[in-house]
Amino acid sequence: MPLRTAARTRARACAVAAFTATALLTTGHPATAAPRADTADPVNRAFAEASQEYGVPRDLLAAVGYGESRLNGHGGEPSQANGYGVMHLASNPANRSLEKAAELTGESAARLRRDTTANILGGAAVLRDHADALGLDAAERRDVNAWYPAVARYSAAEEPAAALYADAVFTFLAEGVSATVAGGEEVLVPSRPVDPDKDALSAADVYAQSEDYPSARWVPADSENFAVNRTATVDKVVVHVTQGSYAGSISWFQNPASQVSAHYVIRSSDGEVTQTVRDKDTAWHARSANASSVGIEHEGWVDEPAWFTDAMYRSSAALTSHLSAKFGIPKDRAHIVGHSEVPGNDHTDPGPNWDWNYYLELIGGDPGTGGDGLTFPLYTTQQSGSSGPQVTAVQKLLTEQKYQPGTADGRFGPTTKSAVEAFQRARALGADGTVGPKTWTALLSAGTTPLLKQGSSGDAVKRLQRSLTAALGTTVGVDGSFGPTTQTAVRTYQTTRELGVDGQVGPATWKALQSGR
Repeated sequence: MPLRTAARTRARACAVAAFTATALLTTGHPATAAPRADTADPVNRAFAEASQEYGVPRDLLAAVGYGESRLNGHGGEPSQANGYGVMHLASNPANRSLEKAAELTGESAARLRRDTTANILGGAAVLRDHADALGLDAAERRDVNAWYPAVARYSAAEEPAAALYADAVFTFLAEGVSATVAGGEEVLVPSRPVDPDKDALSAADVYAQSEDYPSARWVPADSENFAVNRTATVDKVVVHVTQGSYAGSISWFQNPASQVSAHYVIRSSDGEVTQTVRDKDTAWHARSANASSVGIEHEGWVDEPAWFTDAMYRSSAALTSHLSAKFGIPKDRAHIVGHSEVPGNDHTDPGPNWDWNYYLELIGGDPGTGGDGLTFPLYTTQQSGSSGPQVTAVQKLLTEQKYQPGTADGRFGPTTKSAVEAFQRARALGADGTVGPKTWTALLSAGTTPLLKQGSSGDAVKRLQRSLTAALGTTVGVDGSFGPTTQTAVRTYQTTRELGVDGQVGPATWKALQSGR
């Protein structure tokens, strides 16, 4: 096994002494700045042993992992670029670091994907391989600043994105890192002065300014990943979460095999913005809404609220306000939507941890519930653990129907789940306690069943419009007025449910809606 066997033999012969020397040489700090190789903390131990084995400065290795994943392996689940683990070992046409790590360490790809210790060891092996290819000698490898080009290569990105990536890692080194990982273990990287050897990757040479949004950098996506011009009027902004790192996502958009892109990407730590597709062109980010929307990716993972920093919210809100003024997009939840709310998509971002009320407040817009707490541009799946205004809506609707969901507090707990199951049993729906499209449709349409047709108005029409939104998965404006748009939605519903198609809502259509069809 290249590098590994001999290094491991030497390392374990005198682990404590060797690690103490390595810590002093690689960080410029006392050995106590990094954990001992025999520490009980598994992640710290993994960084220490990988550093010792491959001669990669421990703090640099931890900073790379922090930039990639915030030191969270995500249970072996892949990022959008098919990268795995704390070190984001990737397997895609442009980045084969997972396969390279397997070759260098002798570990299986399966273990590298799921085992944090193996993953960190693999990341160190790949970094050392880049350092060797660059000709770094032993003295240079002890100087963290000499590793900048190797870190840039680790990103597997083209020059601008590679520089963004390496700059972020060295910012973490300069500012220090304190991260709490699974089990409560704390991983520390002490701050220190840095002066990286950027070689050919000078920021002044590789960064350009966006023509559309001067506050943003311009790093274009590959031409295979978007369409020139648009076929529809821009009328919405779609909010995404990257499921990966900032620079990694930008790099993924530069990979022609990815077949995805977004107009903008926003960094978690400081709100930095990079544009990758011009506003006038069609990024491929939200299927049915591509031609009519601007897509904004936010660095992070949907299940980790710590990524959604105030700097990110404010930067994104400023961008969305700019886009709203440029395209005349209303500042409400019918036009500023999440990826999960776009019809035809199976994504969950931005997820329950995204604070829509705060975001709309920063934009200066309307949170979009129409003042009634029941009206949304789309109705997303709610289940145990969900929270937010749509859970509150579920609780209100259940209470109106004489079920017992508990206090309408926006938290989907056991009491709410039991009430949902009772409602589902009464409507002959699958009693799984999850509020998906069928249960939403039944809940929103529950009540009286008057004949409704073009020209009708009132609360029953609002119930109809909400339930059609849930049933069809596309926004039907809720204004209480049965006009041509509502009639078209009724006809679509009747056609797709094989009902009599007359554009009116009589007993058969009400029955279908209230049974969740």
